[in-house]
Amino acid sequence: MQRTGAKKSQAIFMAAAIILALAIVVIPVGSTGAFASSGSSVLTPSTGSESISGGAATVDYSNASEGYIMASYSGSTRGKLQITKSGGTTYTYDLRSGYEVFPLTAGSGTYTVNAFENVHSNQYALLAGTSISVSLRNDQLPFLYPNQYVSFNSGSDAVALGAQLAAGETDPLKVVSGVYNWVTQNITYDTDKAAKVQSGSLTGYLPNVDSILASRKGICFDYASLMAAMLRSQGIPTRLQVGYVSGGLYHAWLSVFTTDTGWINHAIYFDGARWTLMDPTFAAGSGQNSDAVMQFIGDGTNYSAVYIY
Repeated sequence: MQRTGAKKSQAIFMAAAIILALAIVVIPVGSTGAFASSGSSVLTPSTGSESISGGAATVDYSNASEGYIMASYSGSTRGKLQITKSGGTTYTYDLRSGYEVFPLTAGSGTYTVNAFENVHSNQYALLAGTSISVSLRNDQLPFLYPNQYVSFNSGSDAVALGAQLAAGETDPLKVVSGVYNWVTQNITYDTDKAAKVQSGSLTGYLPNVDSILASRKGICFDYASLMAAMLRSQGIPTRLQVGYVSGGLYHAWLSVFTTDTGWINHAIYFDGARWTLMDPTFAAGSGQNSDAVMQFIGDGTNYSAVYIY
């Protein structure tokens, strides 16, 4: 079985001339925005009564209408979860002990969910599988809940920092700006971790947002996960996307929804009316005033998404 989403998201995508980009795109959501101007709005996933089990794997889909399923695995070998919307992309995740959250980012529709166990080399056996019909209560929900790639809870340091940066603010764009500026000024690119992931000595890597805060270092995956956690916890729907940037480099970036703006790009700052296609990884390492930086990250054609989390 081929590893797709989980394997690729672990790769490090570095170019000799740049530190890779983490793009933020602001797009409209109409009247369903969930920005919590009075404080954090942490949604907490939970299991329920609808689930399937097989061998060491359990998949709970009780809250599929909220935009997620949960799965756990207690086996001694490697476990995998695959999620495919009918006619869409297959997402493959590592399964670990204890329940974790996996998003249904392709929206309402019919999904096939399968849990596998490694039996030999790269061969996997099906433990449990089902087809579920999903009607999302709100299209933004998959991008407000925590998940395996953007993992946080009400007690996370990242949530506390997000609340601090958003305190008293009623404009979600200013919250995005505050989070962006903080990350740009306080998180540096972790070249040692990048080298370990690239060499394969660090496998199965998943960001820990509080560890990133404590170390003040991260790779592009870490930047994306940390910012997504901080913004989601403040009720700002945020998509973590992975795909390719110009030149064929695989990378991670963010998209952010607000109620009052459309797609805003081709700038590097907010002038009261326009927002940047922001790139904190790139800006933190290369300087926000570089013409080359502004041109690269301000051009949306440089980014092509493959997976959305």
